[in-house]
Amino acid sequence: MSPALRDALAALPELVRAHVLLSGAALLIAVAVGLPLALWAAGHRRARVPLLAAVSLVQTIPALALLALFYPMLLIVDRAAPLTLPALGFLPALIALSLYALLPIVRNAVAAREGLDPNVLEAADGVGMTRWQRLRLIELPLGAQVLLAGIRTAAVWTIGAATLATTVGQPSLGNLIFSGLQTEDWVRVLVGCAAAAALAILADLLLALIESGLARSAPRRTLSGAVLLALALVASQLSWPASAAHDRAVIGAKNFSEQYILAAALSDPLRAAGYGVETKEDLGSATAYRALAAGDLDAYVDYGGTLWANVLKRTDTPPAPVLRAALTRALARRDGVLVLGSLGFENAYALAMRRSRADALHVRTLDDLARAAPELRLGSDIEFLSRPEWRSVASAYGLRFAATPSYSPTFMYRAVADGSVDVISAFSSDGRLAALDLVTLADPRHALPSYEALLLVSPKRARDARFLVTLKPLVGAIPIDRMRAANLMVDRDADKQSPAEAARWLLRPKGQAGRRS
Repeated sequence: MSPALRDALAALPELVRAHVLLSGAALLIAVAVGLPLALWAAGHRRARVPLLAAVSLVQTIPALALLALFYPMLLIVDRAAPLTLPALGFLPALIALSLYALLPIVRNAVAAREGLDPNVLEAADGVGMTRWQRLRLIELPLGAQVLLAGIRTAAVWTIGAATLATTVGQPSLGNLIFSGLQTEDWVRVLVGCAAAAALAILADLLLALIESGLARSAPRRTLSGAVLLALALVASQLSWPASAAHDRAVIGAKNFSEQYILAAALSDPLRAAGYGVETKEDLGSATAYRALAAGDLDAYVDYGGTLWANVLKRTDTPPAPVLRAALTRALARRDGVLVLGSLGFENAYALAMRRSRADALHVRTLDDLARAAPELRLGSDIEFLSRPEWRSVASAYGLRFAATPSYSPTFMYRAVADGSVDVISAFSSDGRLAALDLVTLADPRHALPSYEALLLVSPKRARDARFLVTLKPLVGAIPIDRMRAANLMVDRDADKQSPAEAARWLLRPKGQAGRRS
């Protein structure tokens, strides 16, 4: 068995447990809310159209956007009426997926009620049945197959959409898919996709068995009930959270290789010190910082320029030491966040081109690029074109490109390598710069700030001496050449290493660092 497959399979049980818990809970909430609403609306014609329009509107919002919306919403609610809500992870994912599952349940329940023979309902009223008796003895049994068809559809949708919960810090099978995409570990992607598909198919088959049992003989109904009971017991065992460690540390990471490596580099010494460690990966920049300030994360690594522009909304570009000192004061004063220190390297945004292309166009600086830009295509990561840094660079140099497609970082590098784009928004600590013979363009007008990698600690951990002592040795311990080498270990095609393996190599004493796994 290959190491990549072994690692993916080792992560699978815990991710399946989390995925079943999330999607199962969301489906149950959708059923509990959707069926009463639909049955009520079926008897109130004026309410039916607005209800169906509302649940249909939810479906027009992409699932990823719906998930992302609930994190800041929960933070706002918690600040207005402090309830210690877990704004990162399970709760925002649960709310979003429950809403997403409503449409097929509500629509089928309304259709089931409207499809009943009026003569049957009139006969039920004629023999003196109460509203509850008619619902229990007539409407639900006759409409059960249509109702269950809606629940089956909702189950498949929910299990598929639950993979996106990774982006708001909730573990799911999406962890394998997203991390595999970013590191080009296709084994992880396939294992995650196959597991999600298998869960959806299994849920659909079991619900189909229950549906057929309701329509046929008593023995089949008994078998369906037994299957449902067994499924509930298995799900409860799968979904019951593992006992929490006495002192649990939550480490955050954004959605690219370096962040996965650094999250592992933070996690290893914490585990050695006796902490139980949970990692929340694939977070957006804004989500990661908000989560840290709110205490949903205990620590993560961010970059000076990102914090300067996105959090403090500053547009000036002071030298690195000045920027770091100002950030340290401002983040502590504003949010109670501790900047423990710089890890020792900078991962700056830089526009980069293939050396051969830059030579052919005589492009060495961003001033040179501005002259050629109208005929060129800029490939960026998903965030860059919406960030203040891009607005600053575009304004300073008057950059106007023929096209600006966005990619995940992995595919962005592939796009410049195969000529699909001419320029990319590269990262200066990325090992693929040398591997692909890319040249970074000089920024003579200093439009981009410093991007030192800074170790950030949440307000609640800022006074935890043991936690700080455990992480302090990482400050200043990672030079740029070692970070580039570790990144390339994960990103290269041949002899690929996992982020955890690259982190272990990165943390070795300097005298041993040359021996890679």
